[in-house]
Amino acid sequence: APWYRRRCTARRALRGMRKRCVLLLLLYSALVLLLFSLLLHDGGRWLGSGGSRTEPRRCPSLNPSLWETAEKVEAEALGSPQPRTHVYIHATWRSGSSFLGEIFNQHPHVFYLYEPAWHMWQSLYPGDAESLQGALRDLLGSLFRCDFSALSLYAGGNISTAGLFGWKSNKVICSAPLCRSTGGASSAGAAREKVGLVEPSECEKRCPGRPLRELERECRRYPVVVIKDVRLMELSALLPLLRDPGLNVRVVQLFRDPRAIHNSRLRSKRSLLRESLQVLRSQLRGADPASRARQQQQLHRGGTDYLLNGALEVICQAWLRDLLLIREPGPAWLRPRYMRLRYEDLIQEPQEQLSRLLRFAGLSAIPELHDFVLNMTRGPSYSSDQPFVVSARDARELVAAWRERLSTEQIRRVQEACGEAMTVLSYRAKGEETHP
Repeated sequence: APWYRRRCTARRALRGMRKRCVLLLLLYSALVLLLFSLLLHDGGRWLGSGGSRTEPRRCPSLNPSLWETAEKVEAEALGSPQPRTHVYIHATWRSGSSFLGEIFNQHPHVFYLYEPAWHMWQSLYPGDAESLQGALRDLLGSLFRCDFSALSLYAGGNISTAGLFGWKSNKVICSAPLCRSTGGASSAGAAREKVGLVEPSECEKRCPGRPLRELERECRRYPVVVIKDVRLMELSALLPLLRDPGLNVRVVQLFRDPRAIHNSRLRSKRSLLRESLQVLRSQLRGADPASRARQQQQLHRGGTDYLLNGALEVICQAWLRDLLLIREPGPAWLRPRYMRLRYEDLIQEPQEQLSRLLRFAGLSAIPELHDFVLNMTRGPSYSSDQPFVVSARDARELVAAWRERLSTEQIRRVQEACGEAMTVLSYRAKGEETHP
């Protein structure tokens, strides 16, 4: 009968519903038991020792560095301390940047990297300077994160601390724990807190190359990382890094009287030919074949002097663009991250400018460092037999040397090429006043 068929259908539906309910209940119970067993299984990590976490068990076949990276990401997700301060010294060749970098190199709370982009420029020679800016920015981003693996792209795969970052004078590489002293009065292997120049020959003899992984581990221990280089042409290339809140990048841009730079470059011109050519080639990006041919002819006729003058003009134009970028009112977020410094002020007012630098980088004042900076600007003469080695110099002679050594024609050419930037930086043309 129809009513009987409907009753049977209803009973089958009820039995199906009961079966689904039982299955859902069993599934829920299984999930609860699984979660409970996982907590018990991992109890040594989360519940042991009063709830404190211990080292997780690791698969021995995996690279330990992968675990270090994973733990670092996990720590950041759970809440990590404030990011390190990263300082980039934005300078050009023969502007006094080695001395400025050495000041940071001496501070015991600073991990200092000397001209890491040298390897990239040598590897990609003869590319033009402007084309290399993006690759340089990416390299800086990796180095600020204490990831030195990118250097293997330019310096070769089998690299160590020997040959990187000015290693023979680098306080981290030439101090404990990366370098252990054998006793005596050696400047190599001393405690990192000791202020004073490292003797390169002693570091080379006593501090053999160590794996980059050890140097990366040391890098992560320091609250401030400072990179000094002379191959970044314009500040605008760094804007993506400056905007990254996780990096906390700050820039110290060092300027020097272009006439003093030119005088110094003439004394070291053989060492700067390749770099000057890469800078000058930036003017030819997108140029027609006729323009390229004309510059080639000028280069052949003018030789080294034309090359150095042309490169200095490109550098001064880049300076002017930087000065326009940070001019008042300028980007409000950029001003606290940027510091402008003239080399002449640094060597004539060393202790005042040192205090300013330390405040900007968030570093503590150290009496020994103040004494070091003062002594380095009270040397016996303005120059050295080794122009690329930091040594004590006479600040007064350093400021005025170009007036005695450059010809009137050389001074005129520099002032024509760099006049606008000189005006903004308050460097007067010769004859307008006695001092810059």
